[in-house]
Amino acid sequence: MNTVFSSALICVALLSAETACADDVLSRAEALSAITQAAPAQRLKGVERLMQVGTMDDTDAVLMRLTDPNPGVRASAAAALWEIWSRSGNKETDALFAQGVKQMQDAELPDALQTFTAVVQRQPDFAEGWNKRATVHFLLGQLDKSLADCDEVLSRNPKHFGALSGAGQIHLKLDQPQKALDLLQRALEVNPNLVGLERMLPLLEQQVRDKLRSST
Repeated sequence: MNTVFSSALICVALLSAETACADDVLSRAEALSAITQAAPAQRLKGVERLMQVGTMDDTDAVLMRLTDPNPGVRASAAAALWEIWSRSGNKETDALFAQGVKQMQDAELPDALQTFTAVVQRQPDFAEGWNKRATVHFLLGQLDKSLADCDEVLSRNPKHFGALSGAGQIHLKLDQPQKALDLLQRALEVNPNLVGLERMLPLLEQQVRDKLRSST
C-alpha cells in the first residue's frame, strides 16, 4: 500500500475516533437527563459525568440516585455528591480548600484548622468548608466546636448525610443517645447505604430506652 495513502487513512481514523469520543461526553443537561433513564448504564454514565461537572443545583437529582435499584449507581451517586459538595464555585476558595484537605491527610491538624477557618471566612455559604472544619475539630477532640460547625453545614445543606452522621456520633460520645438517634436516622433517610449506621441503630434505640428507664 502507498505509504502516504496509508498515513492519510490512519490520520482520518484517529480524527474520527477523537470526534466520536468528544461527541460521547455528556453535557451537564444531558447528564441530568441520563440519570433518569431506564437503563442502569445510562444512569451510571449520567452520575459519573455529574461527578465532574455537577453543581449544587444538581444535588437533589443526584440524591435521588442514592436509592437507585443498581448498587453501582448508588455508590457513584454518593461519590458524586462528595465531589459536588467540595466545589465552592470559586477557584481561589477551591485552592485553599484543597490545601486544607492535604493538611488533613498529612495529619497537620492545627494548620488544617487555620486553613478551613480561612475558607469559611472567605466564603461562608460554602457548606463543605464548615464540614471539613467540623471534622478537624472532632479529630482535635473539640466536640462542642465540631457540633457548632455541623450546625453551620446543615443550615446550608440540610441533606448532608456526612454532617448528620458526624453530629450524631458526637452526641453519642456526649452520652446524648436520643439526639444521636434522631440525627443518625435522618442520615439514613437521606442515604440508606450507610450500612454501619443501620447496624448501630438497634443498639442505640436500646440505649435510649435504658436511659429513659434510669431517669424515671
